[in-house]
Amino acid sequence: MTYREAMELGEKILGKADIEDAKNDAWLLLAMACKIDHTYYYMHMDEEMGEEQFREFESVIKKRSERVPLQYITGEQEFMGLTFHVNSHVLIPRQDTETLVEAALRQIRPGMKIMDMCTGSGCVLISILKHSHGVTGFGYDISKQALKCAKENARFNDVPAVFEKSNLFEDVMERDFDMIVANPPYIPTDEIMTLMPEVSQFEPVSALDGHEDGLFFYREMIRRCADYLKPDGYVFFEIGFDQGEAVSAMLREAGYEDVRIMQDLAHKDRVVSACFKGGQQEAAENA
Repeated sequence: MTYREAMELGEKILGKADIEDAKNDAWLLLAMACKIDHTYYYMHMDEEMGEEQFREFESVIKKRSERVPLQYITGEQEFMGLTFHVNSHVLIPRQDTETLVEAALRQIRPGMKIMDMCTGSGCVLISILKHSHGVTGFGYDISKQALKCAKENARFNDVPAVFEKSNLFEDVMERDFDMIVANPPYIPTDEIMTLMPEVSQFEPVSALDGHEDGLFFYREMIRRCADYLKPDGYVFFEIGFDQGEAVSAMLREAGYEDVRIMQDLAHKDRVVSACFKGGQQEAAENA
């Protein structure tokens, strides 16, 4: 079989499996399986593939046709201009989450200490540190496998982040953070199985499930964040498109100020930020 014929076959198989961008996915899998680029392909497209190349291509096309996410097959995903290694223990970084990083970066100043809760692949914290100067960062996650992936990504992107295991704040020893960022699980439990198969069947449920109403982790974090923030410290949370008002109300009720909702490129609510005015609150309490 020639490279051209293999490409056409792969696209046909993925099309029948209802893969949205069958042509692009077929090309990426062909390039990975055969270790070729576009230049090689166009110069040799009518030449016969090696038997081993075809077997590898056939294997990865089969996986993708079964709706295994492309990124779990290739093992990587681009995010904020950086390459991140991913596997089935972490969520695949999404463009929506770049809104969280960009919002945090607008508030970052040299000398700050940042916490990334529910860090997963580490893409949020690593991107913040890579695109800022003089900032230190700590990432926490309950999953040992996710932390292993995050540490690998920090090494790969040459970022000196610290990653530690913790069930939310349970084992966090550091204090006095200038900022806490988080992309927690926020899908209501009953909605998970309605998501596309790549998500519902293959991405880690523990990183998706926000319990009954999707707001469980915001309640828990807002209840504890103030214990770890400096006065005038900020929180930045990624949210579901319909959770902005609920999360904002929780923050205001907890005494946070300057509560803002930011939208992603699709003009959907995606990030809520707020400032913890600890010094003012303490003064009022002691008055």
